[in-house]
Amino acid sequence: MLSQPSATSPVDGVLYLHGFNSGSESPKARLMRAACARINHFGRPLACLTPQLPHHPQAAYEMAERLLHSLGENTLLVGSSMGGFLVTCLAERFALPAVVINPAVEPARLVDQWQGMAFVNDYTGERFVIEASHRDELKALTPGRLTPQRYLLLLGTADETLDCRDAFQAYAGCRTLILPGGDHGFSWLRDFLPAVLAHGGHRLDNVPSAVDEAAVTRSL
Repeated sequence: MLSQPSATSPVDGVLYLHGFNSGSESPKARLMRAACARINHFGRPLACLTPQLPHHPQAAYEMAERLLHSLGENTLLVGSSMGGFLVTCLAERFALPAVVINPAVEPARLVDQWQGMAFVNDYTGERFVIEASHRDELKALTPGRLTPQRYLLLLGTADETLDCRDAFQAYAGCRTLILPGGDHGFSWLRDFLPAVLAHGGHRLDNVPSAVDEAAVTRSL
């Protein structure tokens, strides 16, 4: 059962990284904080950080790495879409367990198609334009190989943004949960939270409700 804690020692914290142009107050970020708040880890809630990442990939990676060091070497990484790519970079560099949700595969190729496009972040109000530097930074960050045993892959088959077959192939051999009809935002994440936390060695018996999710304060 994927909802049973893994055989490894329970992690001391969780670092969740949101996707491109998303934010630390996205539904998935709030759910992760709410779930961790329900886990008793040595008499305290399980530490959980869900930062607001910069839109430049290198800056986002550097922020994530700093926060990872603050949590310590026994950390579960969780990331969605572009955050899944960044989590993969960290997992390979520091040999950590990771959960990737509809992860971006070869994001430099995707971002290259967006060059010159303007975006507004709904969570921060920041406006920015995709430049060649976004593509170049993603290329430089891309790991040379993936280690399947590190990962739990969550995939929605009706992803309207990314082709789920790319991630299924790139993460071949890892533990995988496929949600038929699942969207890019993975709207059913609440139902998969026990499996997510089990990948970090924790048991989540009481899945947070929408009320719990809204009540959790920001980690950063």
